[in-house]
Amino acid sequence: MLDINRIRKEPEKVIELLSRRGRDFAVKLEEIREIDRKWRESLLKAEELRREINEESKEIGRLKREGREADPGKLEEMKEKSARLKELQDEKKFKKELDDLLLLLPNLPDEGLDHPEDRVIREEGGPVEFGFEPRTHWELGDMLKIISFKRAALLSGSRFALLEAEGAELERALINFMLDIHKEKHGYREIMPPYMVKYEVMEGTGQLPKFSEEMYSTTGDDENSRMYLIPTAEVPLANMHRGEILEKNDLPKKYVAYTPCFRKEAGSYGKDTSGLIRNHQFNKVELVNIVLPEESPGFHERLLGESEEILKQLGLKYRVVELGTGELGFSSSKTYDLEVWMPGEKMWREVSSCSNCGDFQARRMNTRFRNEDKKTGFVHTLNSSGLAVGRIFAAVLENYQTEELSIRVPEALCGYMKGKKTIERN
Repeated sequence: MLDINRIRKEPEKVIELLSRRGRDFAVKLEEIREIDRKWRESLLKAEELRREINEESKEIGRLKREGREADPGKLEEMKEKSARLKELQDEKKFKKELDDLLLLLPNLPDEGLDHPEDRVIREEGGPVEFGFEPRTHWELGDMLKIISFKRAALLSGSRFALLEAEGAELERALINFMLDIHKEKHGYREIMPPYMVKYEVMEGTGQLPKFSEEMYSTTGDDENSRMYLIPTAEVPLANMHRGEILEKNDLPKKYVAYTPCFRKEAGSYGKDTSGLIRNHQFNKVELVNIVLPEESPGFHERLLGESEEILKQLGLKYRVVELGTGELGFSSSKTYDLEVWMPGEKMWREVSSCSNCGDFQARRMNTRFRNEDKKTGFVHTLNSSGLAVGRIFAAVLENYQTEELSIRVPEALCGYMKGKKTIERN
């Protein structure tokens, strides 16, 4: 959520930053400012009435203590003011309208981010040389009998995958490998969160109300009776301290979690219908940092490096892309994507988004920190896929395939697969 004080003080600057996202927010900002004005006016009216009622009550009390009767006219006037105050609901109505509008505004792009298009920052790793035409991961999975999209469709419909034998083993190896690296090398605390959360938790990280069509939920008459399947572990991890005031010395908080993730992929039909790239259910290892505001830029670069570490150890060719302002996610002020080369598909595929959300999510979650001088402020939150397991699974198949139709197991994963060095056809 954006800071309403900044909207009041710097409306032109806020409009200019939001416009970098490729949309005109001027009308929406003016609507917010108008509701804000009405809310503050209603607050002043209510506060003035309360002040007058309190003063008159004190006067009546004083007269009673002195054994004197209060002026009947004054008593009647105070009753009327009390009735008006009780009926004065504008402040609550305008506050809800204001909050509802603010919840629909995306985060401001980082002020130093002024290019609308994505930029490739650097490329790492050499090209994989094949003496044959490399196959796609879905072709390999079918031929090796380690992925079955047909059986998954029988069970759940399209955009699901069923892993078998060494396929399931490789997925599990990747998950444990990623968790171990982030815990043992980068000092993360592992969390196993619930996979279903309340509406306000999804609202806290920005999934709701904006992206309700992409979320799976349980049945219920209203938002308070529904539960939502998480689209990423970022949701429960970032919300772990919602409503709390953390001590400055207790920061940073670094959390890692493996979870299945659930997304309807609304609007993506017709794109990436084959393979593991855009499924409704997928596995992911997620990293979340909760830090002091002045430290978030440095943690963003560090977080990127922690996600890159997985790709380096797996020996995959990848590149770092800085997203342009027109491509930023709703809650992000600055994002790096990690993209892996897929030789079978002959294209780059995103396997991680590493985002600094500033205080945007913290304001929605009301997560703050307290300084030594007892003053409080909002924390900054950052998140990164560390990594998207299914997409790395696909990248391993395509990059480590042989002409004889086998998969070489990356050295970093051999210990997680009981020393197995190749995956052969079952």
